[in-house]
Amino acid sequence: MTQVPHWLIRLADQSQRLSVPRYLRPPDGRGRRAAVLMLFGEGPYGPDVLLIQRSRRGRRHPGQPAFPGGGVDPEDGGPVEAALREAEEETGADPRGVHVLGTLPELYLRHSDNRVTPVVAWWREPSAVHAASPDEVDSVERVPIAELVDPANRFTLRLPTGDSGPAFQVRGMLVWGFTAMVLDRTLGAGGLDQPWDTSRVTEMPLEALVRAERGA
Repeated sequence: MTQVPHWLIRLADQSQRLSVPRYLRPPDGRGRRAAVLMLFGEGPYGPDVLLIQRSRRGRRHPGQPAFPGGGVDPEDGGPVEAALREAEEETGADPRGVHVLGTLPELYLRHSDNRVTPVVAWWREPSAVHAASPDEVDSVERVPIAELVDPANRFTLRLPTGDSGPAFQVRGMLVWGFTAMVLDRTLGAGGLDQPWDTSRVTEMPLEALVRAERGA
């Protein structure tokens, strides 16, 4: 059993005070409730976070790295229960070894009409993980924080629409969009980020663009 690190306690303490950009603020009376689990732990290469790569055959964000998560079902009782359930279904992570620290403010994803609550948790007793739902998940990775904050692995990704945002290239995965934005803000709030070249711009790879359009 490992102790919750100070940086994660600091993040959890200020989680509900984090500012939400206007374009991510949920509109009144709209959007399906959803939740994702931001599960941090102590791995073989130091602190890490659990990410999945969604199935390339799936209808929902095919091939895109993401936090485990999904819709909040009526029987869940709320976003925390939904995030833990989805993580277990997708990766096999045992919820009994997960210590939930809090939630980040609800974020609205216009393209999917979802109101997503990120749930921050510490993996006090890690369990084996794998692609437990092959129809939804291709692979599961514990990505070291050291790799995420390495400036060599960070850049700005530009979409054909002209929109751009932070991105990471880690463990053979291009992490972009909602997941990258949440990671970027979380690493900053936890005081873990390192200065990186935001002017280093990469165009969206064609393969990732085709998958994104197919899952839109």
